[in-house]
Amino acid sequence: MTMPHAADLAVRTFTPQGDGDGPPVLLLHGFASDGRQDWVETGIAEELAAAGRTVIVPDLPGHGDSPPPAGPGSATAPAIAAALLALVDGGAFDVVGYSLGARLAWELPELDASRVRRVVLGGLSPFEPFAAVDVAALREAVTGAAAPGDPLVGMLAGMIGHAAHGSPERAAGLVTCVAGLRSTPFEPKKWAGDSPPLFVAGADDQMTSGIEAVVALAPGARLARVPGDHRLALTGAEFRAEIGRTLG
Repeated sequence: MTMPHAADLAVRTFTPQGDGDGPPVLLLHGFASDGRQDWVETGIAEELAAAGRTVIVPDLPGHGDSPPPAGPGSATAPAIAAALLALVDGGAFDVVGYSLGARLAWELPELDASRVRRVVLGGLSPFEPFAAVDVAALREAVTGAAAPGDPLVGMLAGMIGHAAHGSPERAAGLVTCVAGLRSTPFEPKKWAGDSPPLFVAGADDQMTSGIEAVVALAPGARLARVPGDHRLALTGAEFRAEIGRTLG
C-alpha cells in the first residue's frame, strides 16, 4: 500500500494481487470518517486487492490526512467529485461510496459517464443532510463559543469534534466542508451512468429512509437491504458480499 498526496488529497493505493486485469476501484468514505476507517479497517480494500484490483482510497477534503478545503467553493459536491475523478488515471473504473461518499459517487457520471463503470452506493441519504444546518451556529459549537441549541448542530459538532482529534484547524475544515456541501444540496435527477448502480441500505438505517425514490431514478438499479444501522451496515459481511458480487 502506498499513500501519496494527489490533487491535494491524501490517497492510499493498494496494488492488485494476481493478474490484476480488472479496472481500478475508487472507494469513497463518509462524512467525519476517512479512508482508513471505512475501507481499510473493514477489510474491503484488501479484499478487492486480493481479487486483482488496484484500489484507490482517498481521504476527502478536511478528512483523515487530507488538508482542509481552502473555502466552501472548493468543498462543493461538484468540486470534490472533479478532484476524485482526477485521481484515477484515464480509462474506466468502478466506484463504491458510503454515505457522503455515495452522494459524491452519484456525481461522477455527471462529469464523465464513459469512465464510470460499476457503482455501489451504500448508506445514501435520499435528501441533503446538511440542508437544515446553521453553519454559523455549527462553527460556534465546534469552537466552544456557544452551546448548540439545535440538536442537529449538536450532533454534527460532536461528530466533527471526534473526527478532528482536538485540532481546531481540522474542525474548522470539516465545518467548511458542511458549508460547501450545503451550497450544492443533493437533489438527484435521472441517473447519468451507463449502467445502473447497486444501492445498499442497512435494515435499521434511518438515514436511508425513502431511498426507494432515488433507486427509481436509475432504471434497472437494485436495492439490497443488509443488516445493521448506518455504521453497522458498512462494517458487516453482507455489504462486502454485495460489493464482491457487483464488481466481480
